[in-house]
Amino acid sequence: MSPRVRRMRQAFVASTTLRPMAQQLIQDRSPAAYAGVEAFARAHAKEDAGSLAWLVAGYAHVVDRDYAKAIDPLNRAKPQAGDLGDYVAYYLGTAYLQTGHIAEAMATLQNFESAHPDSLLVRDAHVSYADALLLEGRATEAVALLEKDRVPLRSDLEFALGRAYAASGQNAKAAEALGNVYYNVPTSTEADAAYAEMKKLPALPPPTEAQRRTRAELLMKGRRYADAADAFRELLAVASPPDRPAAQVALADALYRSGRNGEARQQLASLEGLGGDVNAQRLYILGEVDWSSNDNDGFYRTVEELRKSAPASSWLEQALLSTANLHLVHHEYDQALDAYREIHERFPTGARASYAHWKAAWLTLRQGRNDEAKKAFEDQIALYPSGAETPAALYWRARLAEEDNQPAMARVFYERLSERYLNYYYAELGRERLKKLPAAPTPAEHFALLDHIPPLDSSGKVTLSDPPADDLHLQKAELLGNGGLVDFAVRELQAAASADGGNWAAAETAQLYLETGHYDRAIEVMKHSTPNYFALDIPDLPRSYWEALFPKPYWPDLKRFAAANGLDPYLVASLIRQESEFNPNAVSRANAVGLMQLLPKTGKNVARQVKLKRYNASQLYTPTVNMQLGTHYFRGMVDKFGGSFEYALAAYNAGSDRVEEWLGQGKYRDPQEFVESIPFTETREYVQAILRNANVYKQLYGTP
Repeated sequence: MSPRVRRMRQAFVASTTLRPMAQQLIQDRSPAAYAGVEAFARAHAKEDAGSLAWLVAGYAHVVDRDYAKAIDPLNRAKPQAGDLGDYVAYYLGTAYLQTGHIAEAMATLQNFESAHPDSLLVRDAHVSYADALLLEGRATEAVALLEKDRVPLRSDLEFALGRAYAASGQNAKAAEALGNVYYNVPTSTEADAAYAEMKKLPALPPPTEAQRRTRAELLMKGRRYADAADAFRELLAVASPPDRPAAQVALADALYRSGRNGEARQQLASLEGLGGDVNAQRLYILGEVDWSSNDNDGFYRTVEELRKSAPASSWLEQALLSTANLHLVHHEYDQALDAYREIHERFPTGARASYAHWKAAWLTLRQGRNDEAKKAFEDQIALYPSGAETPAALYWRARLAEEDNQPAMARVFYERLSERYLNYYYAELGRERLKKLPAAPTPAEHFALLDHIPPLDSSGKVTLSDPPADDLHLQKAELLGNGGLVDFAVRELQAAASADGGNWAAAETAQLYLETGHYDRAIEVMKHSTPNYFALDIPDLPRSYWEALFPKPYWPDLKRFAAANGLDPYLVASLIRQESEFNPNAVSRANAVGLMQLLPKTGKNVARQVKLKRYNASQLYTPTVNMQLGTHYFRGMVDKFGGSFEYALAAYNAGSDRVEEWLGQGKYRDPQEFVESIPFTETREYVQAILRNANVYKQLYGTP
């Protein structure tokens, strides 16, 4: 281990007790949190650990945009900064710059690259130094500094370069750089400022049609629909006649997605007489406008027009799916069945073919036509053996075999389901059914149908490589983690992984997130790293992967509140994982709050029920309070629906009234049939995922 790495390891050990204080400061930046970190810094004034604490305090002031207060702690961090000197210098220079101390900023940043050649902040420092040069009237030097950093594109750097070119009188190059930000990175924080700077340029050339289109499309991709509508309107004004219809349809799409249905309809209505794919897209969007306006008759008329004018278009495939789902929501099962069948017949290899075939098969079962359903389930397996619906087809075909008193056949289907799909929702249900089946000899006939299903793919099995013990960036990441500077730490980890080439980075990143209380980020890292983890056996992934995917934070309190309400703690953990991924500060679009995503009104009502004194809505962000109220609320759902966790989970997601409505749509064999019949895809998958995840928790951790 090199002396530099050894020094950071020593600082890491010495700063371990700083971590909770630093995390608290970065999170809420309260006076008490500042005081705690600064007290640690003073107690370790002559150590690297103290320097880290001063860096944390200074950075917290920067986050607060209180740059004047950042200067003192950052200066105190300098003497013992060691290999964190680049972070100290960069933020000190930034603080000087923001407070008008230009000479001090330049002195701090001018030799940054030579002083910190391994730093990941070199380009950041160049941007700040270039800003200082501009303030000093040295635009040409700023241009020279930034030009060499243009690849890969960064909006802040490109914006600074555009300003530098403008200040040096090179207006054409200024327009190019600023336009690069405004048109090619329109969702960046610098985009609007870049446009303002562009307007100051004399003789600014008009944007090309391609530039306008790129901006509009990128805004749509970034879900900035209102801005995209404005951009498409500008494009429409200059588009060539052949390109105008497509631009107008895109404008209507943006208007529809931003909730302006009336304007969208006007744009689409004025385009009658078109042909080809553009007209098919026009009709599809018009149908979606009708749908969202609750004009069902208009929607069906539009789909019929689309069916006649573009019978092979992918837009019709999408419209037919909307048609089927609308019928399903309105309990018009015959019409829904016809629509799903039409999707499969017209588009047997389309993106929605497997799903449509399955929904038609399922509705056939729900209508009591068991013999037809058996064949449809078998066709599902034969036609789409790798489809997402195959586990359901295997399970329900086995259930029908049980009902026909064919236990041997049922056993074969359940066994293939269990072996092939391991941790899936239906695999666990199949294993439970297997336990109750009577012993029976394996049928003599070979079930060739099951040979269609591909074997379990073991290519996802992971054997971790060891991280490089002497890597500077890796050790730096661990030290920064102690300072609660998680984003910086992850960036250092990624640099180390890029240089090393091993596969340890995801696990190390997730571990860093776990150690700093960012459980949701750990889960997302592992999901991205191993998206097919449910198809893998527990031994196929390192234990650290599973513990990051299925963490147990707040466990003593979680167990206590689960027990108090007669709930399985693993089911509660799985519910929290699905709702918030253990982020206590999560807020949904519907304003549901905290770990168990309770609405403030619900929290108030439940707090009254449990006699929680001095309750206020902000306490929903406190994990213990949120779990106390959430588990009591969920228990109430379970009791309301006769002890069924399936019904209670559906109600937790979609509301009790909807569940009561769905339960009224005929009889169900059991809660599992109810779950598969839920018309809302989000709710159906929500219930199945929570029950599936609870089983994985049990496998991983045993008795709670």
